[in-house]
Amino acid sequence: MDLILFNGEEYQAEIIEKIPFKLNRDKIIIIQAKDDKLNREVLSSKYVDLLLDPHINRRKDYLHHRDSGLNQVLCKLAKENNIAIGFSLSSILKSKDRAKLMGRMMQNIKLCRKYKVPMVIGSFAKNNSQTRNFKDIQSLFKILGMTGKEVINNFIEYKLDYKKRFITKGVMKAKW
Repeated sequence: MDLILFNGEEYQAEIIEKIPFKLNRDKIIIIQAKDDKLNREVLSSKYVDLLLDPHINRRKDYLHHRDSGLNQVLCKLAKENNIAIGFSLSSILKSKDRAKLMGRMMQNIKLCRKYKVPMVIGSFAKNNSQTRNFKDIQSLFKILGMTGKEVINNFIEYKLDYKKRFITKGVMKAKW
């Protein structure tokens, strides 16, 4: 399985231009979230499969709620376009303020559950020191508020199976 990760730190117009406007049948398109404008553009596209870590941002929290990078509008867009929200363990390991980051993750988990947006968890490690056993990752996200069914979600396999059913855009294989 090929994963294509677009980093959100580049210039925004370049990232939007790099998003393929055709159906990639054997690749999962992942975009690293950065700011609200980029997140909205990504969640409006039907060709993106996963928005990774929308809770990582440089904003300050409000007095009565956290600014977690997701809201009801973005969750509805993700649901309409069948885009999953990704949570990575490496973002927790790299963070200087883990308590705020985990609070934002908990809020995003609640929003995704409320609006029935698929969630994907993983290590997304960039080096060997950030890799962990998948059972440990599952346990951490259960503590953060995911249910057992959400932790075992096989969205990636489902998405690849769904993409492989299409021969070209709009034409499906017949089931006999």
